[in-house]
Amino acid sequence: MLITQPLSYRLDLPDDYPNTPAAAPLVLDSPHSGTAYPPDFAPAVNFGALRTAEDTWVADLWSDAIAMGVPLIAAHFPRAYIDANRGANEIDSLLLDAAWPGEIAESPKVKLGKGLIWRMLDDGTPLYDRKLSIDEVQHRIDACWKPYHAELGRVIDAAHARFGKVWHINCHSMPSVAGAYATDQPGLVHPDFVLGDRDGTTGDPSFREFVAQWLRGRGYNVTVNDPYKGVELVRAFGDPEDGRNSLQIEINRNLYMDEISLRPSENYGKLKTDLRDLTAALIAWMAPQVAV
Repeated sequence: MLITQPLSYRLDLPDDYPNTPAAAPLVLDSPHSGTAYPPDFAPAVNFGALRTAEDTWVADLWSDAIAMGVPLIAAHFPRAYIDANRGANEIDSLLLDAAWPGEIAESPKVKLGKGLIWRMLDDGTPLYDRKLSIDEVQHRIDACWKPYHAELGRVIDAAHARFGKVWHINCHSMPSVAGAYATDQPGLVHPDFVLGDRDGTTGDPSFREFVAQWLRGRGYNVTVNDPYKGVELVRAFGDPEDGRNSLQIEINRNLYMDEISLRPSENYGKLKTDLRDLTAALIAWMAPQVAV
């Protein structure tokens, strides 16, 4: 296995990628698995509270894919520091000590305090007791957000160039119950999996339907584009007309870990095996659809 570790992300590649015969037209990314908290962060909440923002264990749950020829990129930086799955213009002006010099997109997530830079945690706890400077926010974009997007784009482009098509899974987790400030549906009890392709605009519907039916065959409860449709990364990299298919997959944390201690539960191994088998099934499903 080849591993590259810049400051902003970790990229795990199959040996001799992309020349190995085992390589597949599938790319995985986990933008919220980062646990390297930068010294300039200085939040007003304790470390335990910060960790609730992480997609804990998600990169490891999918990691068996690497040996099958599938690259996996995961963020080093934590989601609470900057969210790679938000647009760079989703700036929360309430956080800043001066006017942002560029365009601002006041998305519903920004209004919830969950923009590019979080203003509060899922339960409404303020993340800072101070305002952030323009330079601080720009540094996070330049040091973390831009390199992550650039590398994911490079890996997706490489797979597309080799096979003529590429399938991208944007890997996430969700709490068993939506927090008060996490979504516009607080208190919602989540299913086992939510698949999002922005209502079919980021991937051929056959991609999400294959995944949905496979997971249901293993006994999981799966919803499609409800309550999560997919956000920035699938929007940025999904272009089904060009053979680029992006799908966001949210996994209920209650399936594999204790949501308070963040420790793996007794079901962790089963879920990891199921995701390994899903990866293998996807590779087999993709094989007749690509140029070798």
